[in-house]
Amino acid sequence: MKGNNPSVLRLILRVLQGVLIGVGAVLPGISGGVLCVVFGIYKPVMELLSDPFHKFKTHVPKLLPVILGGGIGFLGVAKILAFFLETYPDPSVCLFIGLITGMLPSLFREAGEKGRPKASWAALVIAFAVILALLLSLNLFSVTIAPNFGWYLFCGFCLALSVIAPGMSFSTLLMPLGLYTPFVDGLGSLDFSVLIPAGIGAVITVIALAKAVDALFDHFYPLAFHAIIGIVIAATIMIIPFGTFAVTPVAAVVNVVCILVGIAAALALDRFNQSIPVSED
Repeated sequence: MKGNNPSVLRLILRVLQGVLIGVGAVLPGISGGVLCVVFGIYKPVMELLSDPFHKFKTHVPKLLPVILGGGIGFLGVAKILAFFLETYPDPSVCLFIGLITGMLPSLFREAGEKGRPKASWAALVIAFAVILALLLSLNLFSVTIAPNFGWYLFCGFCLALSVIAPGMSFSTLLMPLGLYTPFVDGLGSLDFSVLIPAGIGAVITVIALAKAVDALFDHFYPLAFHAIIGIVIAATIMIIPFGTFAVTPVAAVVNVVCILVGIAAALALDRFNQSIPVSED
């Protein structure tokens, strides 16, 4: 019996890691891909996604506990998030802003793991400027996006991208477009009109981009990661509810407290992540 204990504990650890990855995938500011890197399973995950037919037998048994845990964490948190986003929209968004802000130090640390050439800063600035200009244009021309099959396909694309591109949180792109709340609500309610197109979008993205993104990070890691940081910063600026800070002093204080709580929670999670030894086995 004693000989089986390490295997059971290892299985439980993998499931818990999957739960955290699932939570990280749905929470704004926390990237499921980054947590895969932290837990030492990013490489086997990308190998499986890049070549599922040949890697299925060797990789799925090892990753199955993580996959199951990921589903539990993702769907469980989605339901809770949907409630808070509908009931307390501005404080919830401010909490997410804090989470994103608190994760920036770890993103910068991850981005510099393979050096930080001058071109990486250029990639950050260009990505920031392009995304900020795009989102400002959407606001300026009062473009309203009504969630439908096509936009939920896009949500699935962003969701898959948050796994295969470390540092990219799918909420980063969806929140400024007003798609995050209906998407998370649909996931938490197991709404098939949301799940089906999102699943199709995610599968197409994995098939089309997994190998390309893997190669991009292999050959241009600093540039790709810094570009993601630029996207994250630009999108975060666009979701700050500036107007609510001026409504009442109480609302302003609540929003500030939520931002600070988010920052503290993200920094605590980063400290926890750093305490876990990375293993690729």
